Amino acid sequence: MTPRSWVPLVGIMVVLLAACAVAVPAQEAANPDVLRIATTTSLYDTGLLDELELMYENTSDVDVQITAQGTGQSLDTARRGDVDLVLVHSPSLEQQFIDEGYGINERCFAYNNFLIVGPEADPAGIKNMTPEEAFKAIYIAGTNNTAGVAFVSRGDDSGTHNREQQIWAAAGYNYTEDIQDSGDWYLETGSGMGETLTVANQKNAYTLSDIGTYLAFKDQLNLVELVTEGDQLLNRYSAIAVNPDKVSGVNIDEADNFIDWITSNETKEFIGNFGVEEYGQPLFVPLYPPECTEAPFNCTTCSGPENMTAGNATA
Repeated sequence: MTPRSWVPLVGIMVVLLAACAVAVPAQEAANPDVLRIATTTSLYDTGLLDELELMYENTSDVDVQITAQGTGQSLDTARRGDVDLVLVHSPSLEQQFIDEGYGINERCFAYNNFLIVGPEADPAGIKNMTPEEAFKAIYIAGTNNTAGVAFVSRGDDSGTHNREQQIWAAAGYNYTEDIQDSGDWYLETGSGMGETLTVANQKNAYTLSDIGTYLAFKDQLNLVELVTEGDQLLNRYSAIAVNPDKVSGVNIDEADNFIDWITSNETKEFIGNFGVEEYGQPLFVPLYPPECTEAPFNCTTCSGPENMTAGNATA
């Protein structure tokens, strides 16, 4: 082949490369007027997120779009780039998300406690036990077909489900080998906390719940609080922005603004008062430095700008 015969081929290659370049989509740009949040169902089912959404929208002129899922599902949604930030409550899953490079600007903003609730008759006899002792008693009674003993799990990779698995492990059981598929006494709903409480109530069964959702649903339930104390029952909530260097289309500016706002003293005061008038106690307790960085919370930080509001957060 003579040197001149390469000329047409080079021209064709240039055209093809140009066409390929056109076919590759540009990186998706974030919508500055929309803030997409994936949140744990406990924040949503209690009604707190509805109030915070309204407050933020009214002063920021940003359309807040909330997806309520379990923590594991929320983090997966963030990995796909479908949200700008997450509000979640599973420290181990959160740390994995951050270590993978997906999460940045993590800050705690509140906590409450988990409870083990169940029928007032308490057929497994768990009242006032430690969480580990209670789970062991439920397992023994359930696998021995003790009348009236059943446990309803969320089974949805949520923060609550993750904590349940940790309690089973602390009680000496392998969750996948010893608990799942161990009999009719154990049921997974694959649903949020409110729905799981409803199913547990229908079956007169035990379940693990955060206190906020339990109090919000209490008037609809016959289930009572049986185990309320223990290190395993601490329930910490965090806000984490999605890393725009890892995922395209993230509105990082507004995600950071919202995190500043939810960790501000003004918003924390609102969170601390939420539910007091209706339930006689707060559903969530705001976290402040320096306590939040120490055991048992172990947050990176929980501070936000003094007197921050949604209006000046976006200024």
